[in-house]
Amino acid sequence: MNTLVYGLMAAQAMALSAAPLLVLAGGIIGQQLHSDPRFATLPVAAMICGTALFAWPAARLASRFGRRSLFLLAMMAGVVISAVAAVSVAYASFWGFTLAALGIGAVNAVVQQFRFVAMALVPAADQPLVASRLLLAGLVSAFLGPELTRVLDYFPEQGFAPAFAAQACLYLLAFALLLFMLPKSVVQQQGNVAGGRSWSELLQQPELPLAIAAAAVGYGVMAYIMTATPLSMTQVAGHSLEDARWVIQSHIAAMFLPSLVTGRLVQRFGYQSMIAAGLLLMSACLLASWWDQTLVHYWLGLVLLGIGWNLLFVAGTALLARCYQTAEAARVQGVNDLLVFSAQAFGALASGAVVLVLGWQGLLLTSLPALLILAILLLRQWLTYGSGASRSVDQE
Repeated sequence: MNTLVYGLMAAQAMALSAAPLLVLAGGIIGQQLHSDPRFATLPVAAMICGTALFAWPAARLASRFGRRSLFLLAMMAGVVISAVAAVSVAYASFWGFTLAALGIGAVNAVVQQFRFVAMALVPAADQPLVASRLLLAGLVSAFLGPELTRVLDYFPEQGFAPAFAAQACLYLLAFALLLFMLPKSVVQQQGNVAGGRSWSELLQQPELPLAIAAAAVGYGVMAYIMTATPLSMTQVAGHSLEDARWVIQSHIAAMFLPSLVTGRLVQRFGYQSMIAAGLLLMSACLLASWWDQTLVHYWLGLVLLGIGWNLLFVAGTALLARCYQTAEAARVQGVNDLLVFSAQAFGALASGAVVLVLGWQGLLLTSLPALLILAILLLRQWLTYGSGASRSVDQE
């Protein structure tokens, strides 16, 4: 991989650290700033919705003005939005903080496009490897974001405001990195091309619905089960908060660490085989979690869920890049991210109510239709192309 890909990885790690910071602190801040506890998690929900709502507009803006300009503008917007979040916390403005969380979600929607630029910089055979490497930046973000709260030790009277001020500095560093490393000509060429096939022609490719469904189902089911797990463990099964924390940390590690090898696996065994493997792992997650509600079954289920998500997202993202021409990139990528992050938002927002109404096993059962849809699309692909659907990327 070239230097620019590593630069995009570093910028993505810094920019995406705002999300885990907000997940960690958002509910606590919401509880502190609003008298009604039902509003405590609204800032986190606002961030998730911001990513889903801005996915399509971000792609259209990239098509019109070029990705370099959009990326730089988004990083500067992140600086301003983080400052708004810090000021809102300092002055106890719940709605100001919620609006800032929505803005962070919108910035995240732009940052998610880094992976498409990185894949466009390498040959087709190396795209799965790049897609998996960009996910490693997510692992850095998962630990970097919460670490920003350590600045509270130096400014305890300011609450979480200094953590968001530190996040503003990370956005500024990401801006500087992109400014000096991102070639203006390459990204503008990707963004400003018009034309391409119609959607009816694009959807005649069986690979396109499969690629989108793999990433969307992976994200949706993962968010659906992961979000409900701490609630189920602590409020239903009687496990401690420390146990729930360990399970979630193990899940996050399982989501991102496989990226060290996932790209190579996709190159070796093919997109469809890895999507099938991800589907089987998510099915195994449901089985392990259904079997018992002991700590080890929660842990095993969430680890299988994380690995399955990784395989589905990497294989789906890499397969998507083979389904469009340059002139169609912005449209296809925009619709893909809209569906993927809308599935994530729906899963995260619906899971709490479902687990309280239907119980843990009821929540697991309601995950089956999404996995069944993906299985049908995968079967359609295999029936269309036979054994050639699973050939290695190098052979393609």
